[in-house]
Amino acid sequence: MLANKGYEVTLWGRDVLVVDAINTTKHHPKYLTDVVINPAVNATCDLEAAADGADVVVMATPSHVTRETLSRLSDGIRGETVVVSLAKGIEEHSLKRMSQVMREVLRPEMRNRVAILSGPNHAEEVSRSIPSATVISSPSQSIANQLQDIFMTPYFRVYTNPDLTGVEMGGAVKNVIAIAAGISDGLGFGDNTKASLLTRGLAEMIRLGTAMGADARTFAGLAGIGDLVVTCMSQHSRNRRVGEMLGKGMNLTRIYAEMNMVAEGIRTASAVAKLAEEYRIDMPITENVRNVLYLDKNALECVSELMSRGAVEEMQGVEWEAD
Repeated sequence: MLANKGYEVTLWGRDVLVVDAINTTKHHPKYLTDVVINPAVNATCDLEAAADGADVVVMATPSHVTRETLSRLSDGIRGETVVVSLAKGIEEHSLKRMSQVMREVLRPEMRNRVAILSGPNHAEEVSRSIPSATVISSPSQSIANQLQDIFMTPYFRVYTNPDLTGVEMGGAVKNVIAIAAGISDGLGFGDNTKASLLTRGLAEMIRLGTAMGADARTFAGLAGIGDLVVTCMSQHSRNRRVGEMLGKGMNLTRIYAEMNMVAEGIRTASAVAKLAEEYRIDMPITENVRNVLYLDKNALECVSELMSRGAVEEMQGVEWEAD
């Protein structure tokens, strides 16, 4: 997309065969194989060379390797460079968001030159110029505005939002709820079930996010309900697919063996559940997803537990007009 706008783009890849294929055929040999890559895009296995002299470094690595990958680049990233993360997850051992990881790893003078891009942006559609929208968040308004201009195209609309915590927590929690939605699909449940999961999952997202300092309004936007809907409903969604396999009785070992791409929600379920415990937030859907993933709990039993929980008000804390 950026190369099609005229920007000079270098891709870093670990697999020399993939890198060679991109450079010689202008197709990725494994993913989106029918998408033609702009001839101006160059790929390399040399990470430092890929980032050398870049105005913008886009971290498309999964959340669990973002710290390690960026650490290899941190000494060379300085000056006017901006670092953008696309990862939608929480670092499992530290429970830190990606912006926090980036600000820890980068040189002190670079710590406000970071940003997060998040929203309902499946690559299968963006790569084919299907109209999409996204959100960019950063500690710096000028950085957010700069990136808004860079990423905006006639088919990719970019909004800015100063709420880093909300944008990142929306992107992380929605993957966990998408696994729950996939479990529902795998069990053969219907639209009512999935709509209920999305709605109550959004409530969990808002409860945890606001406890962490996020603005509740962010979760009504693209990084919240927008990304939640697409990830829970789409056939492109890796996290929904993981849930579907769980619902059909597969365990995590078999799922890992059958998947060739990272589903962020698998690791993030554990991290978000730990954050919920730390902030004392009730997140029953998240807790049950973690239990199915890591404790081999029966998915149907979890559904039964969710449905038989004690009766509560939907709008807790709102007063009734009359007795």
